[in-house]
Amino acid sequence: MDNEYKRVNRNDTGTRKKLKLKKRAYIPLILLILLIGAVIYIFASYQSGLNTAKEDGVEHEDMVFNSVDNNDGRKLFLLLGADREEDGATRTDVVMLGQYDYMQKDLKLVSIMRDVYVDIPGYQNYKINSVFSLGGVELLRQTIAENFGVQVEDYIVVDYQAFESVVDAINEEGITIDVEKDMSEKITTELFAGEQKLNGEDLLEYARFRQDAEGDFGRVRRQQQVISAVKDEVLTARGIFNLPHAMGTGMGYVNTSMGNAELYRMAASFLVRGDKDIDSLTLPVDGSYQFMDTYHAGNVIDLNFEQNREVLHQFLNDELDEPEAHAPEENLEENDEISHE
Repeated sequence: MDNEYKRVNRNDTGTRKKLKLKKRAYIPLILLILLIGAVIYIFASYQSGLNTAKEDGVEHEDMVFNSVDNNDGRKLFLLLGADREEDGATRTDVVMLGQYDYMQKDLKLVSIMRDVYVDIPGYQNYKINSVFSLGGVELLRQTIAENFGVQVEDYIVVDYQAFESVVDAINEEGITIDVEKDMSEKITTELFAGEQKLNGEDLLEYARFRQDAEGDFGRVRRQQQVISAVKDEVLTARGIFNLPHAMGTGMGYVNTSMGNAELYRMAASFLVRGDKDIDSLTLPVDGSYQFMDTYHAGNVIDLNFEQNREVLHQFLNDELDEPEAHAPEENLEENDEISHE
């Protein structure tokens, strides 16, 4: 009886092992099906976003841009927010430098205040936000190189509608932001102080507001706050699920010298890293500027370029321990007459 029992037990064990092996054989197939489903979803969502932008009549524009790759494992690019066209000219309401380090998986953003007074190759000195209207991204590339000593490799020009549509695509209920004060003057909406969810249009107006004593200083700070809030939302489960559609929507409104493969590579590299903080710097740095009245450009920010170049290069090369310590503090008494238009 004991031998019969043992034989039956061995047979049951063998059957269970076979069942386990059969189940394991299905795992690669299930993973393959899930992968195919994910690829189809990503492609369909991305294409849906592109179609949304096309329906709104957005046309891509080829821009002259004579850049050279720095070949240092980093990508240094211009990030521009295109202002509304006035009198046939388009100014850049947002002028930023972005740098992504593929080795360190490190993203840096440098905000340049729009009233910074710069040498413009072939033109009279003027505010940096006017350079784009004079000669597009190529002239702005030359201006950045001449004044700040860095060679930009690519550009991304973002239309206002792109920002609004991308924010709404990431989360149709809005992005959580702590609005610092009541705001309504010279913006298209009315905002109230406190933490709340803002849709794309309201979030853009919050970032653009400058009708207070801080002027452009406050606006640049809020722009960086908004970028951080959008990044945090993208990293949520809902944000990641909606990301393909949001990227497709954004690409439909964006003019860029980067190919899709480069943009996807950069986004994927950043998303898989452990630390997803974005290091930021604002130019001019503290103690390196003064306000100056000019007959042709009005009130401008006059920089000590040598000091700003030094801090900028240290920041981009990871040699600046505390970037926030260099944040500019506006002297309101010197800036009583600065334009807030």
